This record gives sequence, structure tokens and C-alpha cells, in this order.
Amino acid sequence: MRFGIGYDVHPFEEGRKLVLAGIEIPYEKGLSGHSDADVLSHAICDAMLGAAGQEDIGVHFPDNDEKYKNISSLILIKKVKEIVEKKGFIINNIDTVIITQEPRLADYRARMRENLANALDIPQSRLNIKATTPERLGSFGRGEGMAVYAVVSLEGMELENNL
Repeated sequence: MRFGIGYDVHPFEEGRKLVLAGIEIPYEKGLSGHSDADVLSHAICDAMLGAAGQEDIGVHFPDNDEKYKNISSLILIKKVKEIVEKKGFIINNIDTVIITQEPRLADYRARMRENLANALDIPQSRLNIKATTPERLGSFGRGEGMAVYAVVSLEGMELENNL
């Protein structure tokens, strides 16, 4: 069994859509980034890559490569799953926490979980999404952006020649 932790943060930006787990969340601002800036999917990607010993999302999908400009992070998460599987691992479980003052995400968590589970081809029972507010403390509490922590456990045999 291997474990990985992922963290991602993006500032809010006027004129962008807010996308989490491939779902557009109604809000006055979106997250700034090269891709769709899906902070939830990015943190999961980094956790999966870390558990498999495969560096981070920026190495695999650099933000200076135009082919990733505005790409759906659900495409990226599927590519990361392929990387993990080629190394001989399967996803055991994923646990995440979203940190943001606004918007409130309770009404969207079930759909986010469903989208991610479908993209990763895992049962929803292996994926957990939590959200918390920073109680108006710090940059996230002032509504300047959003962050996500993700922990992933992988099972399987490490393919000695592939690590």
C-alpha cells in the first residue's frame, strides 16, 4: 500500500467559471489558472502521482504548454489514473477537503463525487469530499481563493523496472 498527499491552491479571478470536479458552480468569480483551474481535481492528481512516485502535475502537464490551456481537469485526472495503473497500482481510496469561505459547496458535493468516481472508474464509496470554511481567517477567509488537500492510497505491486 502506498500513500500520497496533494495540495493545490488558486486565487479567484473575475470573468472565469468556477469548476470543481468538472462541475460549473454558480459563483461571481472563477479560479485563475492555465487549465480550467479545477483545484479539487489538481490536488487529487498530485496525491495519486505522489503515491505512485511520479513527481507532480506540473511535470506531467506543464502550465506553459498550450495543449493544456483551458483543458478539463477531468481529462488530466484520467491521464493520471493511466500513469498510476501503468506503474501497477489501483486506487484504494481518496479523501479530500476543500477550504473556501465562499461559495458554499454542500449542494454540489454529491455531483462532484459522482463525476470524479466516474472519471476514475472507482466506486463512490472510495471517494470522500469534505468542505470547510476558514472562519474568515487569512486569505481564504477573505475570499481571495480556494485550496484543497487530498490524500490517496494505492494498492498493488510496484513494477520494479517502472519506478
